[in-house]
Amino acid sequence: MTALEQHAADYLQIRRALGFKLERAEKLLAQYLAHLDTTGQDRLTVENALAWARLPGAGVSGSWWAFRLSVVRSFATYLHAVDPAHEIPPADALGRRIRRSVPYLYTEQEISALMAATSRLRGQLRQTTYRTLIGLLAVTGMRVGEAIRLDRCDLDVGNGLLTVRESKFGKSRELPLHPSTVTALREYLRVRDAHQNAQGSDAFFISPAGTRLIYCNVHATFRQLRADAGLRPRSPVCRPRIHDLRHRFAVQTLLDWYRDGVDVPPRLPLLSTYLGHTHPRHTFWYLQAAPELMAIAGQRLEAAQEPQS
Repeated sequence: MTALEQHAADYLQIRRALGFKLERAEKLLAQYLAHLDTTGQDRLTVENALAWARLPGAGVSGSWWAFRLSVVRSFATYLHAVDPAHEIPPADALGRRIRRSVPYLYTEQEISALMAATSRLRGQLRQTTYRTLIGLLAVTGMRVGEAIRLDRCDLDVGNGLLTVRESKFGKSRELPLHPSTVTALREYLRVRDAHQNAQGSDAFFISPAGTRLIYCNVHATFRQLRADAGLRPRSPVCRPRIHDLRHRFAVQTLLDWYRDGVDVPPRLPLLSTYLGHTHPRHTFWYLQAAPELMAIAGQRLEAAQEPQS
């Protein structure tokens, strides 16, 4: 292990002790350090960080370049404190900052189209796996990483509970499931367990090879399903992503509460807990950019301002 690799390992350990997963950051840092090793460099500089972030094949998106650089910049800030010889790339070195995408709020018809598109995938197991995965994300608001880390033992069929273990910030939680969701998960397990490569795997969702699903492969397959379902971006910053199923769940839950006449504010901590947030303020990001919510807010404001008879 090189000195830079040891520093990277120490950096990741410290960040993870604070609750960060950093799975993608670990892969990108390994690629960056491999690039430095190949080019015979042992010091982090603005020049080599920018050169790596914009390597051919890394993607044509400026936001992706900025994200790659942000991973290096975070490590560089730590490294500079250890040895000032290492340089910290400026936050705006690529002429742009990372912006959070505008949530793409799926309609019921679009979710149905995504699930129907799984029939074009090769093999019954792969079709059933992705159809069930998309359905589960849509009705629970789980993170993709949480879903693919599930084990078979995490489903309690008798009590209709799904246990999400050691998720973001080391938190675990139990998710009550609707009976129809339990039925769908049981049907998936029937198909899964009948597959020739299923034996010996603890993972709930498996690939045709019998292995646990890989995060980047799930995203690649979702892009294929998105295209087959005919979903298109609503704007340059509002594109249908698999993570937006989580946004949709949060917004739909709030809409249902409003339509049922529920006093919403006291219930927000329940939604935050279900989503795995440590504080209700973290849930508000999922509740923006929804025209339906804005309409309800406007109606309530007008009702409050009407003179009392």
